Amino acid sequence: MAFRKDLLLISSWIKNDSKVLDLGCGSGELLKILKQNKNIKGYGVDNDIQNIKSSLKNNVNVLQMDLDKGLNSFESNSFDYVVLAQSLQVVKKPKDLINEMLRVGKEIIVSFPNMGHWSSRIQLLFKGMMPITTNLPYRWDNTPNIHLCTIKDFLKFCRDNNFEITEQCITNKKQKSSLLTKIIPNLFGEIATFRIR
Repeated sequence: MAFRKDLLLISSWIKNDSKVLDLGCGSGELLKILKQNKNIKGYGVDNDIQNIKSSLKNNVNVLQMDLDKGLNSFESNSFDYVVLAQSLQVVKKPKDLINEMLRVGKEIIVSFPNMGHWSSRIQLLFKGMMPITTNLPYRWDNTPNIHLCTIKDFLKFCRDNNFEITEQCITNKKQKSSLLTKIIPNLFGEIATFRIR
């Protein structure tokens, strides 16, 4: 079965036999990979009933929760990892959620599509309209995304809030790093993934 490539990167950062909480878990792909390959114990969280049904079909334990209401159902330090894969842009209060993730998990992993990628800039420059890309495929009037950001925005956000980034990986949509994504990540990176403690 083919999995989203960003989930394979995230999986490579998670140690065997860990406890993992996957927020905005979608169909449960990440937890399915981790159970098969790393013997983890985990839960998914999603608010969409179709995603919950898909997760259950993938034998993933899943809870229906609104991430904007916090993670009060979970005790402090109850997970080794808390993951938010390409869902940061849909939450109302990113800072509050990341603080909650850091309370619940020993380490967190956050990924998001980079709004500063050159293709988005070109669309804004020449079309004068909100960009539609592979990773951000919605028109402005029907998007679930409410907090789009660039890699530079996120780095400043982490500095301003004393979130310690321990590792980062900036890639193209195929989850490949290149010289350009390393030298000018904000312009050439399409997906940004960060480990935070």
